Amino acid sequence: MAITASMVKELRDKTGAGMMDAKKALTENNGDMEAAVDWLRTKGLAKAAKKSGRTAAEGLVAVEVEGGKGVAVEVNSETDFVAKNAEFQGMVAQIAKAAMGASDVEALKAADLGGKSVADTITDKIATIGENMTLRRMATIEGENVVFYIHNAAAPGMGKIGVLVAMTGGDEAFGKQVAMHVAAADPRPQALNADDLDPAIVEKERQVQIDIARESGKPEQVIEKMIEGRMKKFLAEITLLNQAFVVNPDLTVEQAAKEAGATITGFVRLEVGEGIEKEEEDFAAEVAKAAQG
Repeated sequence: MAITASMVKELRDKTGAGMMDAKKALTENNGDMEAAVDWLRTKGLAKAAKKSGRTAAEGLVAVEVEGGKGVAVEVNSETDFVAKNAEFQGMVAQIAKAAMGASDVEALKAADLGGKSVADTITDKIATIGENMTLRRMATIEGENVVFYIHNAAAPGMGKIGVLVAMTGGDEAFGKQVAMHVAAADPRPQALNADDLDPAIVEKERQVQIDIARESGKPEQVIEKMIEGRMKKFLAEITLLNQAFVVNPDLTVEQAAKEAGATITGFVRLEVGEGIEKEEEDFAAEVAKAAQG
Protein backbone atom coordinates (compact mmCIF):
# COMPACT_ATOMS: atom_id res chain seq x y z
CA MET A 1 0.00 0.00 0.00
CA ALA A 2 1.04 3.64 -0.46
CA ILE A 3 2.85 5.17 2.52
CA THR A 4 1.54 8.69 3.15
CA ALA A 5 3.23 11.57 4.96
CA SER A 6 0.56 11.49 7.68
CA MET A 7 1.34 7.81 8.36
CA VAL A 8 5.02 8.59 8.68
CA LYS A 9 4.25 11.47 11.06
CA GLU A 10 2.00 9.27 13.20
CA LEU A 11 4.71 6.63 13.53
CA ARG A 12 7.35 9.24 14.34
CA ASP A 13 5.10 10.70 17.05
CA LYS A 14 4.62 7.25 18.57
CA THR A 15 8.24 6.16 18.52
CA GLY A 16 10.48 9.21 18.20
CA ALA A 17 12.18 7.53 15.23
CA GLY A 18 13.70 9.52 12.37
CA MET A 19 11.65 10.25 9.24
CA MET A 20 13.49 7.86 6.92
CA ASP A 21 13.47 5.08 9.52
CA ALA A 22 9.73 5.54 10.07
CA LYS A 23 9.06 5.43 6.33
CA LYS A 24 11.17 2.30 5.93
CA ALA A 25 9.39 0.60 8.84
CA LEU A 26 5.99 1.25 7.26
CA THR A 27 7.19 0.11 3.86
CA GLU A 28 8.65 -3.11 5.29
CA ASN A 29 5.35 -3.83 7.06
CA ASN A 30 2.94 -2.81 4.29
CA GLY A 31 1.61 0.17 6.25
CA ASP A 32 0.72 -1.80 9.39
CA MET A 33 1.29 0.76 12.15
CA GLU A 34 1.67 -1.65 15.08
CA ALA A 35 3.96 -3.94 13.12
CA ALA A 36 6.04 -0.94 12.13
CA VAL A 37 6.37 0.07 15.81
CA ASP A 38 7.58 -3.44 16.66
CA TRP A 39 9.99 -3.37 13.70
CA LEU A 40 11.51 -0.12 14.96
CA ARG A 41 11.78 -1.53 18.47
CA THR A 42 13.66 -4.61 17.24
CA LYS A 43 16.07 -2.33 15.34
CA GLY A 44 16.62 -0.22 18.47
CA LEU A 45 15.22 2.85 16.71
CA ALA A 46 12.22 3.49 18.96
CA LYS A 47 14.26 4.23 22.07
CA ALA A 48 14.28 7.98 21.60
CA ALA A 49 10.64 8.38 22.63
CA LYS A 50 11.34 6.88 26.07
CA LYS A 51 14.14 9.31 26.71
CA SER A 52 12.55 12.53 25.51
CA GLY A 53 11.29 13.47 28.97
CA ARG A 54 14.65 13.26 30.72
CA THR A 55 16.42 16.44 31.74
CA ALA A 56 19.27 17.23 29.35
CA ALA A 57 21.36 19.84 31.15
CA GLU A 58 24.87 18.78 30.14
CA GLY A 59 26.33 18.87 26.63
CA LEU A 60 28.37 21.33 24.60
CA VAL A 61 28.40 24.83 23.18
CA ALA A 62 30.04 24.98 19.75
CA VAL A 63 31.06 28.05 17.76
CA GLU A 64 31.76 28.62 14.08
CA VAL A 65 33.22 31.78 12.55
CA GLU A 66 33.45 32.67 8.86
CA GLY A 67 34.63 36.12 7.88
CA GLY A 68 32.49 38.69 9.67
CA LYS A 69 29.89 36.25 10.96
CA GLY A 70 29.87 33.94 13.95
CA VAL A 71 27.34 31.48 15.37
CA ALA A 72 27.11 29.64 18.67
CA VAL A 73 24.88 26.63 19.33
CA GLU A 74 24.04 24.72 22.51
CA VAL A 75 23.33 21.01 22.18
CA ASN A 76 22.40 19.29 25.43
CA SER A 77 22.80 15.74 26.69
CA GLU A 78 21.90 14.13 30.01
CA THR A 79 25.46 13.47 31.18
CA ASP A 80 28.90 14.98 30.83
CA PHE A 81 30.11 11.52 29.81
CA VAL A 82 28.20 11.81 26.52
CA ALA A 83 29.54 15.34 26.01
CA LYS A 84 33.00 13.73 25.88
CA ASN A 85 31.84 11.15 23.30
CA ALA A 86 33.53 11.66 19.91
CA GLU A 87 30.33 10.68 18.07
CA PHE A 88 28.32 13.33 19.94
CA GLN A 89 31.05 15.94 19.41
CA GLY A 90 31.11 15.19 15.68
CA MET A 91 27.36 15.78 15.47
CA VAL A 92 27.62 19.07 17.42
CA ALA A 93 30.37 20.30 15.09
CA GLN A 94 28.18 19.55 12.05
CA ILE A 95 25.24 21.36 13.63
CA ALA A 96 27.40 24.44 14.27
CA LYS A 97 28.45 24.49 10.60
CA ALA A 98 24.81 24.15 9.49
CA ALA A 99 23.90 27.07 11.78
CA MET A 100 25.89 29.45 9.59
CA GLY A 101 23.05 29.29 7.06
CA ALA A 102 20.12 29.28 9.53
CA SER A 103 18.14 32.31 10.70
CA ASP A 104 17.07 30.86 14.06
CA VAL A 105 16.96 27.62 16.05
CA GLU A 106 13.76 26.38 14.35
CA ALA A 107 15.29 26.90 10.92
CA LEU A 108 18.40 25.09 12.13
CA LYS A 109 16.35 22.09 13.28
CA ALA A 110 14.93 21.84 9.75
CA ALA A 111 18.32 22.36 8.04
CA ASP A 112 19.84 19.52 6.01
CA LEU A 113 22.64 17.51 7.56
CA GLY A 114 23.83 14.87 5.12
CA GLY A 115 20.37 13.98 3.81
CA LYS A 116 18.53 14.27 7.13
CA SER A 117 17.26 17.27 9.03
CA VAL A 118 19.18 18.35 12.11
CA ALA A 119 16.16 17.36 14.22
CA ASP A 120 16.09 13.84 12.75
CA THR A 121 19.86 13.51 13.15
CA ILE A 122 19.52 14.28 16.86
CA THR A 123 16.63 11.81 17.21
CA ASP A 124 18.71 9.08 15.59
CA LYS A 125 21.64 9.88 17.86
CA ILE A 126 19.36 9.56 20.91
CA ALA A 127 18.57 6.03 19.80
CA THR A 128 22.18 5.02 19.19
CA ILE A 129 23.82 6.73 22.20
CA GLY A 130 20.94 6.13 24.61
CA GLU A 131 20.46 9.57 26.19
CA ASN A 132 18.04 12.40 25.62
CA MET A 133 19.55 15.26 23.59
CA THR A 134 18.20 18.64 22.57
CA LEU A 135 19.24 21.49 20.32
CA ARG A 136 18.41 24.22 22.79
CA ARG A 137 19.75 27.54 21.52
CA MET A 138 21.67 29.32 18.81
CA ALA A 139 22.92 32.88 18.57
CA THR A 140 24.39 34.81 15.65
CA ILE A 141 26.62 37.86 15.56
CA GLU A 142 28.11 39.91 12.71
CA GLY A 143 30.79 42.57 12.57
CA GLU A 144 33.96 43.71 10.87
CA ASN A 145 35.93 41.21 12.96
CA VAL A 146 34.45 38.31 14.94
CA VAL A 147 36.62 36.52 17.52
CA PHE A 148 35.70 33.50 19.63
CA TYR A 149 36.81 31.91 22.89
CA ILE A 150 35.91 28.49 24.29
CA HIS A 151 36.18 27.86 28.02
CA ASN A 152 36.75 24.28 29.23
CA ALA A 153 37.24 23.08 25.67
CA ALA A 154 36.26 19.44 25.08
CA ALA A 155 37.33 19.54 21.41
CA PRO A 156 38.31 22.28 18.93
CA GLY A 157 35.58 24.93 18.80
CA MET A 158 33.41 23.46 21.55
CA GLY A 159 33.22 23.34 25.32
CA LYS A 160 31.20 24.41 28.35
CA ILE A 161 31.15 28.15 27.57
CA GLY A 162 31.31 29.70 24.12
CA VAL A 163 31.82 33.43 23.53
CA LEU A 164 31.76 35.49 20.33
CA VAL A 165 32.88 39.13 20.22
CA ALA A 166 32.33 41.47 17.26
CA MET A 167 34.42 44.61 16.87
CA THR A 168 35.89 47.09 14.46
CA GLY A 169 39.62 47.79 14.56
CA GLY A 170 41.94 46.22 17.10
CA ASP A 171 43.49 42.80 16.58
CA GLU A 172 42.57 39.17 17.26
CA ALA A 173 44.66 39.03 20.46
CA PHE A 174 42.69 41.88 22.03
CA GLY A 175 39.40 40.41 20.81
CA LYS A 176 40.31 37.11 22.48
CA GLN A 177 41.01 38.95 25.75
CA VAL A 178 37.57 40.56 25.63
CA ALA A 179 35.96 37.18 24.86
CA MET A 180 37.77 35.68 27.86
CA HIS A 181 36.49 38.58 29.98
CA VAL A 182 32.91 37.86 28.87
CA ALA A 183 33.36 34.20 29.82
CA ALA A 184 34.84 34.93 33.27
CA ALA A 185 33.24 38.20 34.44
CA ASP A 186 31.19 38.13 37.63
CA PRO A 187 28.52 39.37 37.35
CA ARG A 188 28.08 38.24 33.78
CA PRO A 189 27.55 41.05 31.29
CA GLN A 190 23.91 41.12 30.19
CA ALA A 191 24.23 43.74 27.46
CA LEU A 192 26.85 45.79 25.64
CA ASN A 193 25.70 49.05 27.24
CA ALA A 194 22.77 50.50 29.17
CA ASP A 195 20.82 51.28 25.97
CA ASP A 196 20.85 47.60 25.02
CA LEU A 197 19.57 46.34 28.38
CA ASP A 198 16.09 44.88 28.66
CA PRO A 199 14.00 47.71 30.25
CA ALA A 200 12.25 45.11 32.43
CA ILE A 201 15.58 44.21 34.07
CA VAL A 202 16.31 47.87 34.80
CA GLU A 203 12.84 48.53 36.18
CA LYS A 204 12.90 45.44 38.39
CA GLU A 205 16.23 46.50 39.92
CA ARG A 206 14.96 50.06 40.39
CA GLN A 207 11.95 48.80 42.35
CA VAL A 208 14.18 46.63 44.52
CA GLN A 209 16.42 49.61 45.28
CA ILE A 210 13.40 51.81 46.06
CA ASP A 211 12.13 49.25 48.58
CA ILE A 212 15.56 48.91 50.19
CA ALA A 213 16.02 52.69 50.40
CA ARG A 214 12.60 53.28 51.95
CA GLU A 215 13.37 50.75 54.66
CA SER A 216 16.03 53.21 55.84
CA GLY A 217 13.33 55.74 56.75
CA LYS A 218 15.26 58.59 55.12
CA PRO A 219 13.54 61.58 53.40
CA GLU A 220 12.35 61.09 49.79
CA GLN A 221 14.92 63.53 48.33
CA VAL A 222 17.73 61.56 49.98
CA ILE A 223 16.19 58.29 48.79
CA GLU A 224 16.12 59.57 45.20
CA LYS A 225 19.87 60.32 45.31
CA MET A 226 20.57 56.92 46.88
CA ILE A 227 18.65 55.17 44.10
CA GLU A 228 20.40 57.21 41.40
CA GLY A 229 23.82 56.19 42.72
CA ARG A 230 22.89 52.54 43.17
CA MET A 231 21.38 52.26 39.68
CA LYS A 232 24.49 53.80 38.16
CA LYS A 233 26.58 51.17 39.96
CA PHE A 234 24.19 48.38 38.89
CA LEU A 235 24.33 49.39 35.22
CA ALA A 236 28.13 49.57 35.33
CA GLU A 237 28.33 46.09 36.80
CA ILE A 238 26.18 44.30 34.21
CA THR A 239 27.05 46.13 30.96
CA LEU A 240 30.16 44.91 29.20
CA LEU A 241 31.65 48.25 28.18
CA ASN A 242 31.41 49.62 31.73
CA GLN A 243 32.83 46.61 33.55
CA ALA A 244 36.37 46.66 34.94
CA PHE A 245 38.51 44.79 32.38
CA VAL A 246 39.76 41.50 33.86
CA VAL A 247 43.13 41.91 32.15
CA ASN A 248 43.59 45.40 33.62
CA PRO A 249 41.00 46.29 36.30
CA ASP A 250 42.18 49.90 36.31
CA LEU A 251 40.42 50.31 32.96
CA THR A 252 36.86 49.65 31.87
CA VAL A 253 36.41 47.36 28.87
CA GLU A 254 35.50 50.40 26.78
CA GLN A 255 38.67 52.26 27.84
CA ALA A 256 40.81 49.19 27.12
CA ALA A 257 39.21 48.90 23.67
CA LYS A 258 39.98 52.55 22.94
CA GLU A 259 43.64 52.01 23.87
CA ALA A 260 43.71 48.96 21.56
CA GLY A 261 42.22 50.96 18.70
CA ALA A 262 39.04 48.88 18.76
CA THR A 263 35.31 49.45 19.08
CA ILE A 264 33.32 46.53 20.47
CA THR A 265 29.99 46.25 18.63
CA GLY A 266 28.46 43.13 20.15
CA PHE A 267 28.95 39.85 21.98
CA VAL A 268 27.33 36.46 22.53
CA ARG A 269 27.82 34.20 25.55
CA LEU A 270 26.31 30.72 25.80
CA GLU A 271 26.94 28.39 28.74
CA VAL A 272 25.86 24.77 28.82
CA GLY A 273 22.76 24.18 30.93
CA GLU A 274 22.31 27.84 31.84
CA GLY A 275 18.84 28.30 33.31
CA ILE A 276 17.93 24.59 33.22
CA GLU A 277 16.73 23.13 36.49
CA LYS A 278 18.56 19.86 37.04
CA GLU A 279 16.92 17.04 38.93
CA GLU A 280 18.85 16.17 42.06
CA GLU A 281 19.06 12.47 42.95
CA ASP A 282 20.78 10.75 45.79
CA PHE A 283 23.37 8.12 44.90
CA ALA A 284 21.13 5.16 45.77
CA ALA A 285 18.33 6.49 43.55
CA GLU A 286 20.80 7.05 40.73
CA VAL A 287 22.07 3.46 40.94
CA ALA A 288 18.53 2.08 41.09
CA LYS A 289 17.57 4.12 38.04
CA ALA A 290 20.60 2.92 36.11
CA ALA A 291 19.79 -0.70 36.97
CA GLN A 292 16.30 -0.31 35.53
CA GLY A 293 17.72 0.87 32.21
